[in-house]
Amino acid sequence: MTVKVTIADYGVGNLLNVVRAFQHCGADVHVTEDPAAIAGSDRLVVPGVGAFEDSINELNSRGFADAVKRYAESGKPLFGICVGMQMLFDASEEFGEHAGLGILPGRVVAVPSLSTEGLPQRVPHIGWNHLVSPEHGNDWKGTLLQSFEDARPAVYFVHSFAAQPANDQDRLADCFYGGHRICAAVRRDNIVATQFHPERSGEIGLTMVRSFLAL
Repeated sequence: MTVKVTIADYGVGNLLNVVRAFQHCGADVHVTEDPAAIAGSDRLVVPGVGAFEDSINELNSRGFADAVKRYAESGKPLFGICVGMQMLFDASEEFGEHAGLGILPGRVVAVPSLSTEGLPQRVPHIGWNHLVSPEHGNDWKGTLLQSFEDARPAVYFVHSFAAQPANDQDRLADCFYGGHRICAAVRRDNIVATQFHPERSGEIGLTMVRSFLAL
């Protein structure tokens, strides 16, 4: 059976690449500017690029914030990508203090500008990086990373800020940047989200999309 996927179009996000990735993986993709339209979907995707403040303001002003919260409570799979992941948390410190959706406890903080050895490093963090299990050893079985339990898949990042989950059990995967552990993916119940862009991560990213469709 073809899975219906709704992608929230709230005026921010690289929708075309996300749409193409899900269509390539066989999903019945619907892009909507209508918050009421997401309730009946099998899967919801919340993409995002750019600054947290701009994204959350658009999400609120267009009526998507409450709709996304209700969808998260429905138990159906929800996938946040990049800023779409960050907005799931309580708050962000990017260009001031900004409230998020509060679906997941935690904050969005700056990627360190110095490595653990005290050397300057480029921010934003741009390019390919390998995913690793978080320190508590979260199991990837039954998640969008289930195909990579014995590997360190390389995925594509573009970001200056990253989530710090309050609950370590919400961390699904990390990456290392300048020796620092950066939260790369989270999962709680029906909610999964990635700081990286699966739609820009080649066949590895498409494998993750297929796994999300199978959840």
